[in-house]
Amino acid sequence: MVRVVLAEDGVLLREGLAGLLARFGLDVVAAVGDADALLAAVARHRPDLVLTDVRMPPGFSDEGLRAAVALRRDHPGLPVVALSQYVDRGLAADLLDAGGGVGYLLKDRVVDVEDFAATLHRVASGGTAVDPEVVRRLLSRRRDPLDRLSPREREVLSLLAEGLSNTAIARRLVVSEAAVGKHVGNILAKLHLPPDDDTNRRVLAVLTYLRSPNG
Repeated sequence: MVRVVLAEDGVLLREGLAGLLARFGLDVVAAVGDADALLAAVARHRPDLVLTDVRMPPGFSDEGLRAAVALRRDHPGLPVVALSQYVDRGLAADLLDAGGGVGYLLKDRVVDVEDFAATLHRVASGGTAVDPEVVRRLLSRRRDPLDRLSPREREVLSLLAEGLSNTAIARRLVVSEAAVGKHVGNILAKLHLPPDDDTNRRVLAVLTYLRSPNG
């Protein structure tokens, strides 16, 4: 069982999520309603995964996301998924900058509970999961670095940032895996990124883009 600390201020949604996660092998060891309680619960339970809302008390702005960024800083490698109704581009970039084992999902775009649960398991195992709309918003933040990429390479980059494998990208674009591999190589070369391990490679291009001083 994957041990989860869940942070969501809405009581009904929090209880509903806890029950849903239990159906798919995710054991909610603590379910809390604010950022301070989230930090305390992580310190107490040392979970395998944190799932947090972005907007929580007392300000209902970005307390949950700030807590997620702090948790990644203080507990390197702790898998964290932010679940939100909107995209905070600055803090989202900070969260994703931490490397593998992170996710940023939009509540309104979660349409299949089995896929959602599988995504959480993937992040708990060190993978990444980024909603395509989050990717689009982040990529629109800084544009100069992507001027080096062709339209097809931009499309592949977006799918890489979603956490898709080369095989899945090939199916999505109806091309060969060899063609996808070539595009990935071109992206890494054009953005001056050396090949890395599989976990981080899918987001390296996006992270370098967000850090670009010309953005």
